[in-house]
Amino acid sequence: MKTFSSFTSVIIIISVIFWSFSDLKPSFNSKKTTSETEFSIENALHHLKNISKEVHYSGSKNHKTVQNYIVSELEKMGLETHIQTQTAINKKWVAGTTAENILARIKGSENGKALLLLTHYDSNPHSSLGASDAGSGVVTILEGIRAFLHKNQQPKNDLIILISDAEELGLLGAQAFVNEHDWAKEIGLVLNFEARGSGGPSYMLMETNSKNSKLLSEFMAAKPNYPAANSLMYSIYKKLPNDTDLTVFREDANINGFNFAFIGDHFDYHTAQDSYQRLDRETLVHQADYFTTTVNYFANSDLSNLNSEEDFVYVNFPFIKLLTYPFSWVLIMFIFAVALFILLLFFGFLKDKLSLKGILKGLFVFLLAMLTCGVGSFVLWKLILLVHPAYKDILHGFTYNGYQYIIAFVFLNLWSVFKVYKLLYKHEKTTDLLVGPIFIWLVLNYLIMNYLKGAGFFIIPVFAALTIMAIAVFMNLKERAKRILFTIISIPTLYIFAPLIKMFPVGLGLGILFVSGILIALIFGLMALTFHQKKTFWMQKTVGLFAIIFFGLATYNSGFSEDNRKPNSIVYVENSDTKTAFFGTYNTTLDSYTKQFFKENEPQESLLNAKTKSKYNTRFTYAKKTNFRNINSVEVAIVLDTVMGNRRFLEINISSDRKINKLEFSTKKAIELEQFKVNDVLVNEGKKYAVNNGSFLVYHLANQDTEVTLSFSVLKDYEFNVVLNEISYDLLDHKLFNIAPRTTEMMPMPFVTNDAIMITKKLAL
Repeated sequence: MKTFSSFTSVIIIISVIFWSFSDLKPSFNSKKTTSETEFSIENALHHLKNISKEVHYSGSKNHKTVQNYIVSELEKMGLETHIQTQTAINKKWVAGTTAENILARIKGSENGKALLLLTHYDSNPHSSLGASDAGSGVVTILEGIRAFLHKNQQPKNDLIILISDAEELGLLGAQAFVNEHDWAKEIGLVLNFEARGSGGPSYMLMETNSKNSKLLSEFMAAKPNYPAANSLMYSIYKKLPNDTDLTVFREDANINGFNFAFIGDHFDYHTAQDSYQRLDRETLVHQADYFTTTVNYFANSDLSNLNSEEDFVYVNFPFIKLLTYPFSWVLIMFIFAVALFILLLFFGFLKDKLSLKGILKGLFVFLLAMLTCGVGSFVLWKLILLVHPAYKDILHGFTYNGYQYIIAFVFLNLWSVFKVYKLLYKHEKTTDLLVGPIFIWLVLNYLIMNYLKGAGFFIIPVFAALTIMAIAVFMNLKERAKRILFTIISIPTLYIFAPLIKMFPVGLGLGILFVSGILIALIFGLMALTFHQKKTFWMQKTVGLFAIIFFGLATYNSGFSEDNRKPNSIVYVENSDTKTAFFGTYNTTLDSYTKQFFKENEPQESLLNAKTKSKYNTRFTYAKKTNFRNINSVEVAIVLDTVMGNRRFLEINISSDRKINKLEFSTKKAIELEQFKVNDVLVNEGKKYAVNNGSFLVYHLANQDTEVTLSFSVLKDYEFNVVLNEISYDLLDHKLFNIAPRTTEMMPMPFVTNDAIMITKKLAL
């Protein structure tokens, strides 16, 4: 019977974990859709194959091809489209370009606020195919609108379609629309379709300047079939520097919206592997479900006021899809939990089910388990990086064998807590084991209540544990019956937290595995009575064996292949002032491609002025002097230079007889610009713009940019120390270079300037 109860508990635990993941997204049915009014995955995939054949970042040759394809498909549906061409400068990163937004509109029967359907069609420079990010969003809208129009039912609200440009360069298309287009003033709600990987469930993240309760209730009224969401994720999202186009609508126009974005298979994010073939079909079905349910609902809803005065905690929950309750309940639930805990402590001592010595020992062991899992996972990942230094070249931190590492660390942490708790296997008053974990969870919830209310659902496992504690205190059930009962009571805890253990390292990189380790220890503490036996904590050897197996699998799959390619980089840097040139790479480990230029033990050269902005602040790790090619540089012409009072007014024009992709302006000393304009567009809304040291403008040249004009004023006695870096993505094709191509197991490193020629020089102003 003991074996039966243990086996049954394991089956329940595994089943709940699978249940929690399966509820997050739909399955893919390859059966073709026959109804014209239904969303057809086949049609969406047809579009995706067409728009993700080549890279199509803003300014690339194929950018216009993709734009024309999207416009053509919208016009086939009878929609009148137009291109908004507008220079935009992001004030946060001071990045700019001339964006080309694709716009269309479906007229509603009433004059209320419009519903905006949003995604972007540019891929990330310079090598991403952009199938998931955000080709998946483009095809979701194209096919979703086709099916919607075939219903021949005019919506109450206008539907505005914005397929923006230059999102990858700093949300510039969205900014151009929000700040310059008349339609922006008519929008009541935005639905944005995004991606940060190529698979996994699509999570709903809200953008609002007010509270979330009304948005959340309206979202649930739309009846999405697979709502994947929790308030903790959005609380974390708001604290991270990762923005989407939707952020511009919230910050610049106070317009509410929903992001629908997936983060699974993060290793494909912004890479040449973000392809049609690698997009998870189930993920596309999930996006389609969000589109179909939300558009059908919000196209006919009142969008005039979706603001509210109350925030809700929300989390996926068994059977009811999404559990929601007000933030105001967090304090009430916490107080009730504390009161119930104290009451159970009183009766526990009264009924001789608890002992102070046992409680203290249990608390010590629980804290030791948390420390072991947290510190152990952190240190072990650092050691793995030493053994596999090539992992550092995957800049976002999620390796191709990342899922195997997650499973391995889960089993290792389970083995660790079993091992630590073995110190207590002879403990007679097993209820003592619950007191310490519940106390720590209450402390955690107190901190959440004050600093991170979006995680307010962390009180739910406390109530499950208090229920277990009450049964242990007041009832004398047989050991085998208790084990199964306590496992059943823990179902909500497992259902809520199993996806989180996976989500953190997938979305934030494997360096965050220690957080998952701590979560495992926290959950184990509340479920200690499920696993406890007088002779041992069962499953210890089993989970240890699985840990070894999955670490072995991860090690076996630690190399690179045609399906999982190694990112590498090379940049040619030419200094026009010193007539010197270097090759540089961002790689920490060299391969046959980078060894054309570098040797691991050679002294490295210094590349003055060659720093270029990147998402992860990546810098060259190897640099070597090479022949100066004397490549034609941009022409900088001073159009205006005049002094009025104590200020000097300048206008400079920059042009080139070859294709330049990016211009970066930086200063070596403090500079304060007034009336700063780029292509006659104000920077920083015309306010004074001060930079102490570093980049003060990154301009990406779009296809229609033949020149770039800067105008500004400075104090008349100011001595300039401005450096201009001009960057072109033509290193591998340039006639002055003969570089052996990458093998099929390699790809350009994303997130950095790559395969590029960089010419740097000081501006004589």
